[in-house]
Amino acid sequence: MELVTHHKVFRTAIADLLILLASEAAAQETNSLPPDKSGYSLFNPVPELLLRDLSPDRPDQTESPFTVDAGHYQLEIDFANFTYDKTGGTTTKAWGVGGVNLKAGLLNQVDVQLVYDNYLNVQTKENSGESAARSGFGDFTTRLKINLWGDDGGTTVFALLPYAKFPTSTDDLGNDAVEGGVIFPLAVSLPHDFDLSLETATSWMKNINSSAYHEEFIASASLDHQIIGKLSGFVEFFSKFTTESHAGWVGTVDAGLEYLVTKNVQLDCDCYFGVTPAAAEYNPFAGITVRF
Repeated sequence: MELVTHHKVFRTAIADLLILLASEAAAQETNSLPPDKSGYSLFNPVPELLLRDLSPDRPDQTESPFTVDAGHYQLEIDFANFTYDKTGGTTTKAWGVGGVNLKAGLLNQVDVQLVYDNYLNVQTKENSGESAARSGFGDFTTRLKINLWGDDGGTTVFALLPYAKFPTSTDDLGNDAVEGGVIFPLAVSLPHDFDLSLETATSWMKNINSSAYHEEFIASASLDHQIIGKLSGFVEFFSKFTTESHAGWVGTVDAGLEYLVTKNVQLDCDCYFGVTPAAAEYNPFAGITVRF
């Protein structure tokens, strides 16, 4: 019964979001036109003076609807990542380093992304005292971000972000399955220089104990604001629920800082705090974004 309620809430939220997006798109057609950058491509880069503000997909979990400018590249890297989880009688500690998202601007409103998971060291310990350790590389994911409006101006920005994950992990760190889905990120400029980012997503994931697949749904909201100078911060709520039997709802409250070193370089640090039993207790990490 609870799962049916989740489905109804999710579908109602999607319907309301589509109505909002349609009205915003119509309203923005009457606004002043942004610079025409439609002629630029991967092989004809956007000039430096016309580049958008740097808008990476990190460090919050809510994706950005802005694409990388045509002909430019963006590298988003985890310096270090740690996750602590205690579920039932098992304690898990996972260290990661070097997770990479390499983006390339294909067209004015389209970029392609190649995501390679961190090098991981995972240690588990049972209450009985039994322990195990695994280490190796994670899976590989390809993503295509398609901005529908707002990339170069407007109070709202909306995009589609389909993706597919391929099993490349070692030492049993993945589930050896192809998985995928589509993300719908939306950004809204609020009064007093607050920026609100929203996201809904649906994905098709392999069951833990069988070869069958199930659906997962994500909803998140992130609020960002400048603190002082080039330093800004955000708070976020992230929620994921699944149709797989006996799987719990994952909810986290997140907070982090971003420091814009230059217009093309940003440092960040963040921590996700689990607020539901199915979520990890905490997950701090730090990284960098570089555009070139």
